[in-house]
Amino acid sequence: MDIPEVALEVLARFPLKSIARFRSVSKEWKLLIDSDFFRDYFISLNSSSSTSWSIIQTIPHKLTLEIVGHHGCKVLGVTESPGSLMRFFLESTIRKVLVLACTDGLVLIYAEASCGLPMLYIGNPLFQEWFRIPLPKFLSLTDFRKINERFSDTGLVTKMQSGMVVSYKVVWLFSYNGGKFNFLIYSSDTGMWETLSVNCRLRSNLWSIQKNSIALNGILHWLSKLTNSIVAYDFYGGYNDGDDDDKFRIIHFPGSGKDELFRRTFTTSEGFIVYFNEFHEDENRTLRVWRLVKHTDVVAEAWQLFWEVNLVSLIEIGIDYFPVVMHPLNFEIIYLWSRKKKSLILFNLRTHVFTIHKETEVDSKCMDGCVLTFNDCSKYVETVYGFMPSFQGGPSHLLFSQYVLPRWLHRLPCPPPQPS
Repeated sequence: MDIPEVALEVLARFPLKSIARFRSVSKEWKLLIDSDFFRDYFISLNSSSSTSWSIIQTIPHKLTLEIVGHHGCKVLGVTESPGSLMRFFLESTIRKVLVLACTDGLVLIYAEASCGLPMLYIGNPLFQEWFRIPLPKFLSLTDFRKINERFSDTGLVTKMQSGMVVSYKVVWLFSYNGGKFNFLIYSSDTGMWETLSVNCRLRSNLWSIQKNSIALNGILHWLSKLTNSIVAYDFYGGYNDGDDDDKFRIIHFPGSGKDELFRRTFTTSEGFIVYFNEFHEDENRTLRVWRLVKHTDVVAEAWQLFWEVNLVSLIEIGIDYFPVVMHPLNFEIIYLWSRKKKSLILFNLRTHVFTIHKETEVDSKCMDGCVLTFNDCSKYVETVYGFMPSFQGGPSHLLFSQYVLPRWLHRLPCPPPQPS
């Protein structure tokens, strides 16, 4: 394949959506674009550029699924907010749509037809690829609807190779009994549902209040509201170094004594699970941010403290706020929400510089150069505010999630055809 260097340079500077179309120009262009060399060159050339992403609400709600969108980045060539891409063609009229999980550019969606028929879809919104996942044949619709009532136990994990999604698994916690947890798993590798039973020393009454999960590197992480911890399981590799009687990892949050009483949540940023909390004492508010560096129950080995910042600059101007998410591609930027000002606050943890973005603003530019759009964010926040713990304790909740568009041509893995 003899491609002039100048042509390679020019081609790599086009937006990703344009490059996707160039694959159909000729066989030679398709071979070049699909090569590891070109992919690595494109990603390295745009490594400092941001990409489009969204803050997604995680509580079933009648409002829009995306509450804050970031768009307008040059790398992808996408002029729409990522949330607007979550549309797909259904075979029948629907009465309910719910985003169950977002992982590595893929989205898992539950839809309900007007007749009540449940449907499950997975898709790549960037390229509008959608696949309807068949429901488990060994479950009746009644059983399926019972699982529907516990959608906080749903997860989506992926397997990556050379920066590409090559496989995915849809995970449901189906039942638990006597310390054994039973999962239903749909795999794109087989196109079939299977069951998996895993032992866990966490009592079932504590697991039942796990809410939502975050996927990273094939591992699902659940936030425990009462046990001050994350519960994790690797659905691609398992934890072969652990006790045969317990394949889960229970990762306790850092902090002890009075420091356990604070508002907390966790998210992802720059390829890490990130945990942050805010401790309130004597009118001072301190924000601390850790990275999860090892899946172990030894707290000192599991977490690495990166930021400890006094937010006095926000307090002085009378901003009341609570943490939302970290920027998924920039570990220095945290997102906070002010109820009083109905504004999103972007705070740089390194420079202590912050910007305030009102929901009423149009095409507001944020720190990474993307355009911010709001979709009933304040309405959602007011709806879920009752779930928010006070400064001094209370259960934790995962009320916000991130959906990040892929930085390369991630296609939706196709399951093998099944016999009729």
